[in-house]
Amino acid sequence: MIDLQLLRDNPDAVRASQAARGDSVDLVDSALAADAARRNAISSFENLRASQNAFGKRVAAAPKEEKQQLVAQAQSLAAEVKAASQAATDAEAEFVRLVGSIANPILGGVPAGGEDDFVLLKTVGEKPEFDFEPRDHLQLGELLGAIDMGRGAKVSGARFSFLTGIGARLELAIMNMGLDRALAGGFIPLITPTLVKPEIMRGTGFLGEHSDEVYHLPADDLYLTGTSEVALAGFHADEILDLTGGPLRYAGWSTCYRREAGSGGKDTRGIIRVHQFNKLEMFSYVLPENAEAEHERLLGYQEEMLRALGLSYRVIDTAAGDLGSSAARKYDVEAWVPTQGAYRELTSTSNCTTYQARRLDIRYRTESGKTAPVATLNGTLATTRWIVAILETHQRVDGSVVVPDALRPYLGGVELIEPIG
Repeated sequence: MIDLQLLRDNPDAVRASQAARGDSVDLVDSALAADAARRNAISSFENLRASQNAFGKRVAAAPKEEKQQLVAQAQSLAAEVKAASQAATDAEAEFVRLVGSIANPILGGVPAGGEDDFVLLKTVGEKPEFDFEPRDHLQLGELLGAIDMGRGAKVSGARFSFLTGIGARLELAIMNMGLDRALAGGFIPLITPTLVKPEIMRGTGFLGEHSDEVYHLPADDLYLTGTSEVALAGFHADEILDLTGGPLRYAGWSTCYRREAGSGGKDTRGIIRVHQFNKLEMFSYVLPENAEAEHERLLGYQEEMLRALGLSYRVIDTAAGDLGSSAARKYDVEAWVPTQGAYRELTSTSNCTTYQARRLDIRYRTESGKTAPVATLNGTLATTRWIVAILETHQRVDGSVVVPDALRPYLGGVELIEPIG
């Protein structure tokens, strides 16, 4: 939920954010009208209840011969109070529905527009060049005995795979390398649940316009998470946090599930866009004034990982229409994929400001003793998709792949992955 004071005091800023995202600007006016109606309904209810209380005292003090007539009036007043209470409840629900549909106001400088309207912030590393026709990651994965899409489809259907042999080891190596770096950065490791309650999924902003991407188990009314961000945000729901010693930082390791409902025909080959994958997610709870600095910190960890793995990449400031409802700013880090001749997203990091914390009631205590919402941020430090860029970038003419130096300790010292059979 957005800051209600911002909505009331500066609705033009919220309208501008909605416009930049390509979302409904009229929704802001509807929310303002609902806020006024809600406050009027609450005021009417409270006035009637005060009258009811005063009338009750009059009835109690009245002579016996007057009470019967007064009791009838009291019953009529009670009915009015009940109706006013219901009207206030309905007005509150409508207001919450409308204001909850407004996306997190973007931060200054975030580019307007959709997927193609990003701003390029930097490009790092030389693109690999080959004196042979490079193989794509699936061809390499099959040669190395690392990826089996056919059996994945046989067992589970399209967009599922088995990581086999060195492929399984490679994923664990990437994840453990990321975990070690997260530990060095002060992150507390968590193995998170992958099934969460509706209120947690909704609180993080994942049951909005992209809810069709989420797997739902109706019999249990639980959702499979597409990122451990969801469980990590819910970890401190309904709590007051002590941030006097600095941010609370967690690294969540989990399997993730996405229906990919809106990506028909895109990246269907290999393991770029699949329904199930593993991910190590950084998550920070910080004071709101420190959120932008924390965002740069998370980006720094991601860049360090990609540089250590010898990948050429670029960082983009994602356009407002491609942010998702909870992010006020998002950086995508895209690695060069040689066979596609393009940069493809490997990881991203989002500053969700106080949006998720307001919805999940996560607060800190201010110097005045009052409570206020914290800011939350997230960023992926390792995931299955990274295998794509590693295999393609470090391949050799015979289909073997050179293991980046930083990854070798996590593979028992293996320096070269060679074709099998």
